[in-house]
Amino acid sequence: MELREVTYLAIVVRITVSVILGGIIGLERGLKNRPAGLRTYMLVSVGSCLIMLTNQYVNQVFATGDPVRMGAQVVSGIGFLGAGTIVVTRRNQIKGLTTAAGLWAAAAVGLAIGVGLYEAGILSGLVIFLVLSLVHRWDSQMRKTSKVMEIYVELSKINLGDFMRKVRDMELEIDDVRTERDGAFEEGKHAYILVLKSKHKIDHEKLYSTIREIDGVSYVEGL
Repeated sequence: MELREVTYLAIVVRITVSVILGGIIGLERGLKNRPAGLRTYMLVSVGSCLIMLTNQYVNQVFATGDPVRMGAQVVSGIGFLGAGTIVVTRRNQIKGLTTAAGLWAAAAVGLAIGVGLYEAGILSGLVIFLVLSLVHRWDSQMRKTSKVMEIYVELSKINLGDFMRKVRDMELEIDDVRTERDGAFEEGKHAYILVLKSKHKIDHEKLYSTIREIDGVSYVEGL
């Protein structure tokens, strides 16, 4: 029970554990060159832990205040960090959602350790690390063979109508077409973003190679 109360030993243990768990999660993000890396996750986890320790200390020593009020502010306030990692690219791709979710989860781990709920904090920290590192590969593999795909294509010697007919000949359905005005910089080129659907799973890389072979297609990329 000594580690559950706010004691000198508990303070050292909680801050140390929060640093380690934040570092484990942040290391995975840092190795993938994401906006928030090792130091950011460490600071989020330790900061959340300190806030929860302070809240518990005030409640324990002064016998006043809500023991979870400061923690609730962390849950909502961590959004400003997450929002700073989310960007929308020129081709309407959303980047940084996983990093933002990871920061929010790291804050939750810090809160759990800060209040003395070691079991949940340590287990959750390890689960978050596994989700970010292992599930990412599974998710990428699923995307590479999914029935729906979004592509960016630049056409130079073929008009959009002819290109769409050739795509339909590949037994693909065109679900959406958008003109990308800023995509093609060379005169005579036109850029588009298309959403394609297949009736069965298809290897996206092989499909992109097939589309590149169409006369008049100067560039194609999966989004």
